[in-house]
Amino acid sequence: MVQVSAGLLLYRRRDGLEVFLVHPGGPFWAKKDVGAWSVPKGLVRAGEEPLAAALREFAEEAGPVPAGEVFDLGAFRQPSRKIIRAFALEGQFDPSKLKSNRFKTEWPPHSGRLEAFPEIDRGDWFGLDDARLRILKGQAAILDALEKRIGR
Repeated sequence: MVQVSAGLLLYRRRDGLEVFLVHPGGPFWAKKDVGAWSVPKGLVRAGEEPLAAALREFAEEAGPVPAGEVFDLGAFRQPSRKIIRAFALEGQFDPSKLKSNRFKTEWPPHSGRLEAFPEIDRGDWFGLDDARLRILKGQAAILDALEKRIGR
């Protein structure tokens, strides 16, 4: 069965279009930057509407969802075969206020010790060109869909 995630791409207009991306927390991603950032997203629960999942995941991974009108960007198949259902919202978010939930993983590997890490360790605003360099390759089409919908 194909997994479906839902995500919310926050955007704003400054000297051009900027998008808010998040960097995964934990030791596996600590030293990775280019090609590691993501739209705040997570799995859609059984019986949950994708938009509700996108809003919930943004709140869990980043913080309060800004008020505004959300629109659907579509469904995007990832290299892992997972589908991301992406939504967009124009709004503001202060990256210094990011507050993420935590997950546990065995660290160091094979140590038998569980360590807790933030699911997201930071977030930031990027212009579209920089965002395309930083975002996970499979999610670049989400940026393209936003640009097609609202322009640069």
